[in-house]
Amino acid sequence: MYILNRNQPSKIEATTFSDLHMKEKDIEEILRKNVDMLCDDEESMLIVGQQVRNVSNGRSDLTAIDNNGDIVLIEIKRDKADIIGRKESFEFQAIRYAASCATIKSTDELIQNVFSPYVEKHRDEFEQQYELTSSEIAKRQLNDFVEMNNITIFNARQRIILVASEFDEQTLSAVAWLNSNQVDISCYQIYPYKINDAILIDMKKILPIVEYDDFYVNVVEKGNIQKKQKKDISRRSLPKIDALIEWGVVNEGDIIVAKGCTEEAQLQANGQVKIENDIMSLQQWLKKVFSWSSVETYKFSVHKKTGKTLSELRQEYMEQNIDSNIINTQNIE
Repeated sequence: MYILNRNQPSKIEATTFSDLHMKEKDIEEILRKNVDMLCDDEESMLIVGQQVRNVSNGRSDLTAIDNNGDIVLIEIKRDKADIIGRKESFEFQAIRYAASCATIKSTDELIQNVFSPYVEKHRDEFEQQYELTSSEIAKRQLNDFVEMNNITIFNARQRIILVASEFDEQTLSAVAWLNSNQVDISCYQIYPYKINDAILIDMKKILPIVEYDDFYVNVVEKGNIQKKQKKDISRRSLPKIDALIEWGVVNEGDIIVAKGCTEEAQLQANGQVKIENDIMSLQQWLKKVFSWSSVETYKFSVHKKTGKTLSELRQEYMEQNIDSNIINTQNIE
């Protein structure tokens, strides 16, 4: 959950974006600045575009590139009424935008047509590089992102993320079918809550899931035989920093270094880090260091004492202990 205003809470009240008089553009701005709400700790993402116009004169909400070099389209609707009220279906609109992005063949093309206009629009967020042109800033940031994430293949496929406070059944049915046919499209449900004068934002991924049958509309009846699959450990279910501390893989007071940089932070007992007098999460710290929209937390956090990343330390521990049931599965969410 994300608190947009850090007043002390006394009572949490469920509400709606409509009741809060928040529009789609307000949700877009929240996600633009906090896109890690849509990422897990094993993913890096850089926002490179906002309201990008395509060849059909449509505008995609947010455009990003992930640590695999794929372009990500993030489309936002405030609620189900906004989805149903459109002449064009939510998912088809996103697919059309993704098809347009598939024509981008090089990072130079992405910089010129998408990222440079984005930098120019949010110039005040790049004050430390004000002596450079928008194109130069975009090129420097994208090249750093590509190099640090070892991206060798650019835009081989496109991903789609749909965000809304509520989805209609037809959209969920279509997305489930698309996922089962190897189209990388996800649905995230975003919830607002009031805490005194503050607004708390919660995000939940509802698709894709292991089995999609519940979301097919008027196609598959309940009671049909469903093939059970063994549940593998996914990127989202890997042990987090609190488990690594509990297992003694890392310890309170250890120094964490940002990969490829000199910036250091001190690990706290609760899994956060201390930088001078500030306490924050590893993700928040790494975002400040790299100036990316989200950072692959465990890959870019280096344990200074061992010289290994948290990802490497975690992998070693799991390989050594997975067969002896030492790992407490309650810490794997």
